[in-house]
Amino acid sequence: MTASQEPVDQAPESKDHGAAAPVTIESLQAEIVALRAELEAAQATVTGQQDQVLRSHAEAENVRRRAQEDVSKARKFGIESFAESLVPVKDSLEAALAQQEQTIEAMREGVEMTLKQLNNAFERNLLKEIAPEPGEKFDPHLHQAISSVPSEQPANTVAQRLQKGYAIADRVLRPALVMVSAG
Repeated sequence: MTASQEPVDQAPESKDHGAAAPVTIESLQAEIVALRAELEAAQATVTGQQDQVLRSHAEAENVRRRAQEDVSKARKFGIESFAESLVPVKDSLEAALAQQEQTIEAMREGVEMTLKQLNNAFERNLLKEIAPEPGEKFDPHLHQAISSVPSEQPANTVAQRLQKGYAIADRVLRPALVMVSAG
């Protein structure tokens, strides 16, 4: 036996039922080479995964930044459609005031047409009236009770509407002001 083929003391047990197999330097060197190859492959995998994590992080940051820009633009230009709808209403009011000689009937007709323009602008922009009628159940999400009054209406119903409320896309801008029946 040469020095490189000599068995090494305290050889690990082999997998065949505890029988000790002689371990040579060549086998140890081969095992070291295999382990180094595995280590290099593992390091390459880790490097690839680190690169992937960095790319994912950068992409997430880009998405977050784009979302912030979109929100900023939405805030800035969100009322643009509503403003465009109101410009003709303002034009109509100015035209009505510019008329020197008007009859009450012509003025009323002009105001009604202007109100119709305003209602159309509200509809296009999802602005809805909250106009409870007497006898409707009081809803604290849509109505603001000013007082409770004795009434022939059942208790906790609207006795009288004092002012219409408004909601935009299911969000209350202003609740309707009502008097609630005490029953």
